[in-house]
Amino acid sequence: MGMDRNTIIGFVLIGALLIGMFALNSKDRLEYEAQQKKIADSIAAVQAKKNKVPTNVIPNKDSIVEVVKNIGAFKTSEKEKTDTIENEVLKIVFTNKGAQPLTVELKKFKKYDQKLVVLRKGSFNRFGYRIKSGENQTTLTDNLIFKPEPVVVNKDGSKTLIFIAADSSNQHRIIHQYTIRPKDYMIDFEIKMDGADQLLSANTIHFDWYTELPQIEKDHKYESSQTHFCYLKDNSFDFNYLGSGDRVELKEKVEWLSAKQQFFTSTLIGKNKFNDVVTKWEVPKDTNGQYIAQFQTSGQYAFQPGRNISLPLQLYFGPTDYNILKSYGNQQENIVPYGTGIFSFVKYINRHLLLPVFDFFQKYISSMGIVILLLTLFIRLLTSPILYKSYLSGAKMKVLKPEVDALREKFKDDQQAFGMEQMKLWRSAGVNPLGGCLPALLQIPIFMSLYYFFQSNIDLRGKSFLWASDLASYDSILNFSFNIPFYGNHISLFTLTAVLTSLLISIYSMSNMQGNTNPMMKYMPYIFPVLLLGVFNGLPAALTWYYTISNTITLILQIVIQKYIIDHDKIMAQINENRKKPVKKSKIQERIEAMQESQRKLQDLKNKSNKK
Repeated sequence: MGMDRNTIIGFVLIGALLIGMFALNSKDRLEYEAQQKKIADSIAAVQAKKNKVPTNVIPNKDSIVEVVKNIGAFKTSEKEKTDTIENEVLKIVFTNKGAQPLTVELKKFKKYDQKLVVLRKGSFNRFGYRIKSGENQTTLTDNLIFKPEPVVVNKDGSKTLIFIAADSSNQHRIIHQYTIRPKDYMIDFEIKMDGADQLLSANTIHFDWYTELPQIEKDHKYESSQTHFCYLKDNSFDFNYLGSGDRVELKEKVEWLSAKQQFFTSTLIGKNKFNDVVTKWEVPKDTNGQYIAQFQTSGQYAFQPGRNISLPLQLYFGPTDYNILKSYGNQQENIVPYGTGIFSFVKYINRHLLLPVFDFFQKYISSMGIVILLLTLFIRLLTSPILYKSYLSGAKMKVLKPEVDALREKFKDDQQAFGMEQMKLWRSAGVNPLGGCLPALLQIPIFMSLYYFFQSNIDLRGKSFLWASDLASYDSILNFSFNIPFYGNHISLFTLTAVLTSLLISIYSMSNMQGNTNPMMKYMPYIFPVLLLGVFNGLPAALTWYYTISNTITLILQIVIQKYIIDHDKIMAQINENRKKPVKKSKIQERIEAMQESQRKLQDLKNKSNKK
């Protein structure tokens, strides 16, 4: 007893689709606000005292040109200094040059060389905008030397660092204020400005944001393939693959921009939304380089007209953890690629089914390998009715095999007639010819959701199991000094076990499959496992471990169901009962028969024409 042709076709289609995919992812708050207001009032009071003019005076149009002449040069004589603020998960070193983060270190994550993950480091990384510094003169803020104020620890446990830059006349000030909260990867970043109507044009900040993504995972090539430029525009998420470099222009309102790599991301968030954003990125030709890509973004950030302004921004430097990103309520969780392209619908399976079950298991079990095993058992239990129907259909087709063989012998010279008679036989016996194919096809969403899930779930990162040191990357028992085309430069043992178990399923299925005159169909089930050898070799060990378990369970279920659960005598009795009932054709069957009848008539006309 075994799988019929349609079942094999179903699994071959699954294989083809998989290969296609592989080839082608409160009170504290009020106190805090009062404290911020106090800081702002103090700054304004000092300014008013020094300038001896009201801080709320807005020059009229005719006087702006004259006032601009009075803007003094911003002081740049002080030396560059750094200040550090940190919480349980972040350590941020700020520089007073440009008043911006110099380095951002994640305390709970290590990269491939066991050093802590540093998302922002090096001179390429910067944020700035251009201001008027005198008549016909402009200055980039990332070149200005700001004066840092002492770090303030707020009552809610958050910490605030303020930088102030003033021109020589002390009439114009730029303030950068940063706040981090306990156990939070999000940084509140606020730009305040006194004399904004004279320092900026058209009530707009024209900003530049430069970000370099360091190599964090051991496989530079694979990490590059998982790196995207993501954004939320007009409340709609979209992204671009890294490729070899590209350029994107966004004319819509943009809520946030994210340079996302495999498991970490750097995000700039504009609470007032950005305009006219242009981003381009470059990818190093040398894959052994220390960075994945360099992003250069320019855009506009508008504000309400006024002398004194406050622009709210946020910066996120942290892991692409779905639950963490979702907690911010700004759709950042979409950057976790739990389903893309034609399989974008599987992200809902991952988010609302697999992730909750996975989180439940890992809450009580320390071994991530065992968590994957239990998740696999859960999935196989969930899909067992589909699997049973597939095998039951195969058993029915097996019972009817002698009658099908007799029809094939009777109509061996007329394939059209054979097809029509075979359909009549199946219909009279109550057998659905697609009964083996459709259940197999229905498993595609599960296959694809797990493919995305195990590549994108950061909880797998750094977790070891058996010989695999990191389930989020490939396992290797032997490395080569050379690269084998379509295979790679290493041997993944979990890939071998996944391919071997897949091959055993094919061998068992073919040995029990009803006779097939198509030689190609005989070899197709063997081709897919061989293709998996090259495709899976560079994929995460969590995925190949899952397939090993899943294939083993499938093989055991197949043997048990076919030999001990399916009653062939009962199936035959049921078929005979079905033959006594009046035959009711489905719409699909009617269409198939009509098409076959049409083809038969055309063949008859062709035969008659040939005889003449």
